[in-house]
Amino acid sequence: MNTKINQKVDYTALKTNQAMIIILNIVAYIVIAPWLAGVVTVVMTIGTYLKKPGFVFIYKALKPTGWPKPEVISDNPEPHLFAQGFGAVVMIAGTGALYSGLAGLGWGLVWLVVALAALNLFGGFCVGCAVYYWLGRLDIPGFTKSPPEGTFPGMKPKLGT
Repeated sequence: MNTKINQKVDYTALKTNQAMIIILNIVAYIVIAPWLAGVVTVVMTIGTYLKKPGFVFIYKALKPTGWPKPEVISDNPEPHLFAQGFGAVVMIAGTGALYSGLAGLGWGLVWLVVALAALNLFGGFCVGCAVYYWLGRLDIPGFTKSPPEGTFPGMKPKLGT
């Protein structure tokens, strides 16, 4: 596995993405708008395909105001993209269930994504990132990165690493 980190990740962009996923999915649930959960799904899917946080456009729109402030850290972007992609797959299943008349299953899957995004945003632990690193330890092809030295898999690296 590759332990050398020579890439930078803007954690503020990741946090903006997580906040938008949480807010829009909660609004979708409250107003019973499966289409809005579908929008979140599409944005997450496109972001994963483009290899950037799906809602990075919101972050970029706010950045010139000086808020939010970038927090760029040496880290691997691949685990974050894996986490977003896995979340998109769960959202695809959730919105599919919503449109198939399986509201309990659909909203349950949407809330799972909300809960995991909230754990990352407020708790600093990325479950998808941890899974990425654990799959790498099992030598699964495509999972080639290791967490930054001294960082527990899924946790945010310390500044200056």
